[in-house]
Amino acid sequence: MGVKRRDVLLGTAAAGTLLLSPSVSARTTEGEFADLPRLATRAVPIAPAEYEARIDKARRLMAAAGHDALLLEPGSSLRYFTGLALYRSERFTGAIIPARGPIAYVTPAFEAPRLAESLLIGDDIRTWDEDADPFRRIAEIVRETSGGGATIGLEGSVRYFVADGLAKAAPQMRIRSGEGVVRGCRSRKSPAEIALMKLASDITMAAYRAVVPRLREGMTPGDFRTMMNAATERLGGRPAFSLGLFGAASAFPHGSRQPQHLREGDIVLMDCGCTVEGYNSDISRTIVFGTPSPEQRRVWEIEQAAQAAAFRAARPGVPCAAVDAAARKVLEANGFGPGFRLPGLPHRTGHGIGLDGHEWPNFVPGETTPIAPGMCFSDEPGIYIYGKFGVRLEDCLWMAEDGPRWFSKPAPSLDDPLGAA
Repeated sequence: MGVKRRDVLLGTAAAGTLLLSPSVSARTTEGEFADLPRLATRAVPIAPAEYEARIDKARRLMAAAGHDALLLEPGSSLRYFTGLALYRSERFTGAIIPARGPIAYVTPAFEAPRLAESLLIGDDIRTWDEDADPFRRIAEIVRETSGGGATIGLEGSVRYFVADGLAKAAPQMRIRSGEGVVRGCRSRKSPAEIALMKLASDITMAAYRAVVPRLREGMTPGDFRTMMNAATERLGGRPAFSLGLFGAASAFPHGSRQPQHLREGDIVLMDCGCTVEGYNSDISRTIVFGTPSPEQRRVWEIEQAAQAAAFRAARPGVPCAAVDAAARKVLEANGFGPGFRLPGLPHRTGHGIGLDGHEWPNFVPGETTPIAPGMCFSDEPGIYIYGKFGVRLEDCLWMAEDGPRWFSKPAPSLDDPLGAA
C-alpha cells in the first residue's frame, strides 16, 4: 500500500501501523491533550530517612578520603543530599556536611525564614548579612566539627568565586575535590530513585504516543516541541528537552539551525525527556513520515541491533567501555565507522542519568569503571549519515544484581516504533 493523500503512514502498511493525520493542527491548546492521565500523581517522593542515609554514606566516604567536610552549592548534588531544589545566585547559599557532626546551612539572613520552611533534614542555619563574608561562616562550621585546621571537599560544580572566597577566609584550610565522595553516593541509585525514573520514562513514552499521531506535513521542529511539552505537562512531568529533527537535519545528533519543514519520506528523529521529583527520563525514537526507503529501513535495523548489543554487554562488573565496544562492533561490521568516524557513531554509546540528565560514568572508550548494581545509563549508539539522515534509538537502563533492566521498552520495529503502552 502506498502513501495516502490525507493519511500518511508511519512505517509500512503492516497491520496495526499508526496513522498520521496531516489535517491535525500543530497549534497546541490545553484541551488537545485533556484526556491524558496525570501519571505523575503516582510519584513517591524521596523520604527524609533516605536523605539521612545518603549523608551517612557520604561521611563514610569522606573519612576514607581524608575529608573533614563536604561543601555543596545549589544544584543536583544539594538536592540529592537534602531534597532542596534551590537556584544559584551571586549570593552564596549552600550546605556543609561535616564528617563528624550534623549538616549545616549557610544563607543570606533575609533568606533564612524561607530556607527554614523548606528543610527536610537538619535545622542549623548560619546567616550572613549583605556586608558580611559568607565564607567565614563555612570556615566556622568546619572548625567546630574538625577541631581546627581541616580538609574540605568541594562538589564538582562549585563555582570559582566560592573556592577562592573560602581560601581567603580560611587560608589554613586545605581545599580539595569532593567529587569522589559525591560520585560514590550518586552513581548507584536506590529503589526509590529507580521508581521515579521509571515513572518519568512512562510519561515520556505516553507523550510520544499522544504526539506522533498529530505529526503533519509542513510542521516545524518548533511545532513538535510545543506539542511534546504540552503533552508531557498534562501527564504531570516537567519537560526537560523536546528535540525533533526532520530529514537531513536528523544526521546532526543535537540538531541543525537550518529551517526544517516535515515532508513525506522524511526521517523524524525525536529525543525527549522530562523530570519527576527531579529525576530524568531520556528517550529517542526514529520514525519515517511516509513509506520507508530500503536504505532507511536497513540503517534503522542496524541501529536496533547495535542498541541491543550494548544492552546485552552491560553486566555487573563489566567495564563501561565494553558496552560502547559492543555497539561499535555491530556498526563496524555493517560498514560504519570505524571508531568515531562518519558515517557512523561520533559520540559515546551512553551516559549516566539520574537527577542530572547526563551523569558519570559513561559508556565510552577508555572508561574502566566497572558497572555496579544501581547504576543507570542511557543506551543510544546512533548512526549519522551527513547529507541524508540519522537514526538514534535511545532507552535508559538500570543495573540489577543479575543484569540490566529497561526503564522504557525499546522500539519493536520501524513499523511499530512506539510499541504497546
